[in-house]
This record gives sequence, C-alpha cells and structure tokens, in this order.
Amino acid sequence: MEIWLVILSSVFVSLLVHLLVRRRNSSSLPLPPDPNLLPFIGTLHWLREGLGGLSSYLRSVHHRLGPIVTLRITSRPAIFVADRSLAHQALILNGAVYADRPSPPPISKIISSNQHNISSGSYGATWRLLRRNLTSEILHPSRLRSYSHARRWVLENLFDGFRKHGGEEPIVLVDHLHYAMFALLVLMCFGDKLDEKQIKQVEFVQRRHLLTLARFNILNLWPKLTKLILRKRWEEFFQIRREQHEVLLPLIRSRKKMVQERKKILGKEEEEYVQSYVDTLLDLELPEEKRKLNEEEIVSLCSEFLDAGTDTTATALQWIMANLVKNPDIQERLHEEVKGEKEIEVEKMPYLKAVVLEGLRRHPPGHFVLPNSVTEDTVLGGYKVPKKGTINFMVAEIGRDPEVWKEPMAFKPERFMGEEVDITGSRGIKMMPFGAGRRICPGIGLAMLHLEYYVANIVREFEWKEVPEHQVDLTEKLEFTVVMKHPLKVRAVPRT
Repeated sequence: MEIWLVILSSVFVSLLVHLLVRRRNSSSLPLPPDPNLLPFIGTLHWLREGLGGLSSYLRSVHHRLGPIVTLRITSRPAIFVADRSLAHQALILNGAVYADRPSPPPISKIISSNQHNISSGSYGATWRLLRRNLTSEILHPSRLRSYSHARRWVLENLFDGFRKHGGEEPIVLVDHLHYAMFALLVLMCFGDKLDEKQIKQVEFVQRRHLLTLARFNILNLWPKLTKLILRKRWEEFFQIRREQHEVLLPLIRSRKKMVQERKKILGKEEEEYVQSYVDTLLDLELPEEKRKLNEEEIVSLCSEFLDAGTDTTATALQWIMANLVKNPDIQERLHEEVKGEKEIEVEKMPYLKAVVLEGLRRHPPGHFVLPNSVTEDTVLGGYKVPKKGTINFMVAEIGRDPEVWKEPMAFKPERFMGEEVDITGSRGIKMMPFGAGRRICPGIGLAMLHLEYYVANIVREFEWKEVPEHQVDLTEKLEFTVVMKHPLKVRAVPRT
C-alpha cells in the first residue's frame, strides 16, 4: 500500500511540475508584434476606409514587422498571417487546434440561428454533420452531374441576355453573371425552376439580408444598451429577418410537402428526381441536441448556401473576364482551345484550367479567409497564439508572394501550364483562394466546375471587346467580396 502511495505521489508531482513548466514556457512567449504602442490606435489609420483599408495597412505593417502581427481591433487581440509556410503549419499540420470559429457578435448569432450553419459554426459534432451533409449529398460529384440541365438552362438565359445588346451596346457583365449564378443556386437549393419574378424576390431579400451585417454592425456594440437607445434600428433588423422568412419558408415548406408525397407514393428509395439542398436537411438529426433542424435553422442554412455560391463565383468570373478583355491574346488562345466543343471536358483543356487558376490567384474573391479561433494555447512562428485567440490568414498576400510567383501582379495563365498546383494546400500552400485545412470551403468543387464551365462557354460563343470610353480598370473595392471598383463594361460580339 505504501509503495503504491509513493508511486502515485511521484506521478502526481511529475505531472504537476510538467504542467507548471509548460505553462511558464508558453506564458513567457510574446504575442506576435503589434505596430501600435497604444491599443486600438492602429485601428484609426484604416477605419475611415473600412475593411478595404485594412489590407493596405496590414501590408505596410508586415513589411516592417514580419509575416505574423497582432492588431487590437476589439478587446481580444487579432493575429494576421501573411506567410504560406506558417499558414500550412497552422491549418494543415495543426488543423484541429485552428479549426474553431470566434464567438459571433449578437447580429451574426441571430442570422446563423445560434451558429447552426457551416461557415460560422463551432468546431464539433453539429458542424461536422452539417458540413458532411453538404459535401456528401448536394455537392457530391454525382449530384453535380445531375444538375447539367440546370447549368445549360442558366447558360442559355445568359446568352439571351448578351444577344439582346447586339454586340454593339456595352453591357455591365457582373449584373448578368450575378443573376445567372443566383438562379442556378436557387434551383439547386429548392429543386424547382422559379420564374424570374420569384428569383428576383429571393435575390432582393438575400441582398438585404447580406448587407445587414454591415448596416447594423453598431448593434453588436453593447447590445443591451443599443436595444434601449437604438430601438428602431433593432426593429428594422428584425423586420428584414422576417421578410427573408416570408419569402424562403413557403419554398422550403412546398419542397417538404412534395418530398413527403413522393415517399408515400414511390417509397423512400425512389431516386429518379433531382435532389435539392432542402431535401438533404429535412431528416437530419443534430447529434448533440437529439432533434431535427427547425424551420429557422433551415432558412439560415439555405441563406448561407445561396450567398456563398453566388457572390464569390460571379465576382471571380468578372475578374477572369476583365483580364481576358485586357489581354486579347490570352482570350484568343483560350478560344482556340474551347471552340467547337459543345461539351466542355476540362481534362482536355489545360489552358482553360490555367486561366481560371490564374484568375483565382491574382484576384481571390476574398482577401482573407473567415477568422479562425484556436482551441488551446499554441505557438506559431515563435509567438504565442492564446486559447480562443482570433487568427486571420491573408489569402491575397499569400497568392501574390514574389518568392513563389514571378511578376505576381501580372496575369499569366502560362505559369500553371505543365505544373500542378494543389489549391487545397494539403501538399503545401502556394495559393489558398478557398482557404485550407478543416475549414476549407466545402464548395470548392462546385466553384471550380462553374468557373470552368461558364468561362469556356461564354468565350466560345462571344468575343469580348473593350469599350474605349470604359477601359478595363483592375482597381479593387471591398463589398461582400473584393469586386472591381468600376464594374466591367464590355461588348459581347457573337462569333460566327
């Protein structure tokens, strides 16, 4: 008995000493360098320009202080990483520690139905279920193939819109692209071809909902106080939320009723009809709460699906087309590859893939991935990253690193010819337009499919020409994504 007591005591003392030493060593490490002696002072430098000013401010800070820095934007320090090796170390080699999300502010918490979504959900069983449902069901390659008719339908509508201008009248390309991508995502989400009026109604409430985060950001500061002194602003926010429910819930209920009727008549195994995203959500049971999703949570997930797949793809398409207009020789080489091909087989079109990848490298739709949060104290680049600390990875800076990319600001698809670049980052990060690691965008396959499909087809059918009085301007502007400050105005000349 005494021997066991001595052994247990020795083990306990050893563990205690180990924990104390580890804690002392980790606490002795500093946070990454902060450019400001006084907290929040640096925020004033770029706050007047909004988040667009943050990128340029951070660029100058990184030049002075190195690839990992700290800013005091809120009460909790925010760490920014602009180095591909550090990003790979964190997101791939130590992925589980960096896979969480920061606690959402009050507005985001309401919009996400208390984090019951994929983009902002806490790392855990519920998040894994929702993500796995998306990737293994609606975004599975076999499911994506089943939507070939929908892609063709959207493409024909897109062509009709271009032809109305007769090849002479300039068109604002992004307006056509945004509506086309939204119509396609609505069909994938709800399973039916809505008419133009319905699509525009959904698009209107989604756009208002998307702008809510920016317009009502002030409500996140001291919510108990703002509910007293900004009561009308809160009422307006909840009214926008109600309008979204009034538009989306009838579509969800209609689809639910149709699915139930098909099961009664044809049996549960009947798979002839094309499955929608709503279908996959109806029977999910949340593992931690032992219940099915409620209607509000399904609305939040459908809203996330529509927003994530529309703006990012339309933005990336516009940037790619802007560079093709600005570089007619690249456009002509691409046309030589895709002309005459009614069915686009990307494997046989390496230059098409190179053009899309170069567009994503040079103009990623988001200059940052969504903020990550670490689950425990950890070390990165010789600095401490505290538990629940917020860490941000600078996508644009990583993809424009001159040590990796020669002439990084030039648009050169040839750099991808004959060289395979892993855009998932698993084998090393050179660019990460979709993020990397466990929180990589689950829609990466869908996005690449749509970008390659629509770029190939619209270049095959039309020659895109610059309008002298509206020259292509590659100046960036931050909205929901990083868009062209002056939207692309071009002529779409039908090819003979």
